[in-house]
Amino acid sequence: MIERISSKSEMRSAVAEALRDGKTVGFVPTMGALHAGHISLVHAACERCDIVVTSIFVNPTQFGQGEDFERYPRRVEDDIEMLATEGVELVFTPSVEEMYGNGVLVTVDPGPLAARWR
Repeated sequence: MIERISSKSEMRSAVAEALRDGKTVGFVPTMGALHAGHISLVHAACERCDIVVTSIFVNPTQFGQGEDFERYPRRVEDDIEMLATEGVELVFTPSVEEMYGNGVLVTVDPGPLAARWR
């Protein structure tokens, strides 16, 4: 049975407990809308690790200006059902607020180096 966790502290505790029990933990991060590529990563983690953790987090920092964060497909319940049938034990589904609090904590300004890529 898959366990859904949405807080960072609960996820840290669950992973720490597995490690204390001498288990290996594999992590497959996703933004959901799972497809065969994600499932192949899950299978690889299941082959190599005792416990497989997946995240489903549509990360707003991965979207640039003008890219449609709001329209990114979100099928969390379907994704969790798929992961459960593939052997995933834990799925981490944090909110943006859980991950970032009241705002982005780190920004990077690459300066003139980035001008080449504009």
